[in-house]
Amino acid sequence: DEVKFYKNLSVEFTTSVYLSHEAVNVVAARLSRVEPSLRKEVVEYMCDTDSHLWIVRWLGEVSTWKHPITTVLVHILFLMLVCFPELILPTVFLYMFVIGMWNWRFRPRWPPHMNIRLSYAERVTPDELDEEFDTFPTSKSPDILRWRYDRLRSVAGRIQSVVGDLATQGERIQALVNWRDPRATAMFMVFCFVAAIALYVTPFQLPILLTGFYLMRHPMLRSKVPPAPVNFFRRLPSLTDSML
Repeated sequence: DEVKFYKNLSVEFTTSVYLSHEAVNVVAARLSRVEPSLRKEVVEYMCDTDSHLWIVRWLGEVSTWKHPITTVLVHILFLMLVCFPELILPTVFLYMFVIGMWNWRFRPRWPPHMNIRLSYAERVTPDELDEEFDTFPTSKSPDILRWRYDRLRSVAGRIQSVVGDLATQGERIQALVNWRDPRATAMFMVFCFVAAIALYVTPFQLPILLTGFYLMRHPMLRSKVPPAPVNFFRRLPSLTDSML
């Protein structure tokens, strides 16, 4: 029962994320046709659509040196954890302790209360409540059911497009070893052979350190042009190329 509960919870969370993105797309499409028009990026910023990706956002800020002191501290922490992996768990607990002591200054001065904004209770529309408390079988008219079906179909179409993108990336990875593109596969084979020899003669921590420092390099060392490996991967063939 507990496994089923967490599985249903993850499905509900994923569905809510897709529904929120669909609502943002509808609002952005409408506001783009008004005068003066608003760009989609403005609507996404106003709706805070990426609030659930706070970890990715924090990593992006670290890698782009938005806060140089934080990035330098992350470099030092990353170097220490790679060189001394036995300190990972103590460092995690120490980090949680430091964060808790830092937030002690901002502790609530009054008992916690029900936050309707956190649960989006003030944004529930009458149609959502009517759909939630509808009977089974439904007692609504065919027009309302058709409208609900169209909304569900649009969300399902977006989910299908995302799944299709994931499948395309998997097909490109498979194309590296099945010789669909002989030149790309030959280059990948040479890279794997050289990487195997290099990793065999170098310490395990060295490639991890180089990769981490490369991802967190300063913006002056970055370029707006996509990296060569990313460009190479995007040009690999997939099964969508064989579809009519």
